Amino acid sequence: MKKKALIAFSLIVGSATAFGQEVISSQGDSYSNSSGSIDFTIGEVVINTGTNGINDLTQGFHQTMWEFVGIDEFDANFVVSVFPNPTQDILTIQATAFEDVSYVLTDAAGRIVMKDILTGELTPLDVASFEAGTYNLSLEKDSSTLKTIRLIKTQ
Repeated sequence: MKKKALIAFSLIVGSATAFGQEVISSQGDSYSNSSGSIDFTIGEVVINTGTNGINDLTQGFHQTMWEFVGIDEFDANFVVSVFPNPTQDILTIQATAFEDVSYVLTDAAGRIVMKDILTGELTPLDVASFEAGTYNLSLEKDSSTLKTIRLIKTQ
């Protein structure tokens, strides 16, 4: 009985055909021959790996939307927190050394959408009316950039 089940499993695995979605990616490749084809992209998340003892098959899925945030530090001694990120309505800048520090908020196209000085250790910014997208918040003192923080505004 075990031998028949093993033979049936081998026939099913050996003749299985996989169908997948097409993807346009900046990195990856496609290969095909008379017995099948494979497409891959760099950065896929692995969800399953199977093997028949000879061949390995790793499956993943494509990420359709990535949200990246980050900080460019120009002055490592200047400590700041900006939260929440992503945000929907109020963005808070927290800095203990806020005196004479200004901020410039620019959209993805580089247009200035808000500009002012920090008013205290906690400075709230009302961004509720802004379009959803990616913004850069630059903190400056004496014409020098201290930090630039990438922000995401959601609806």
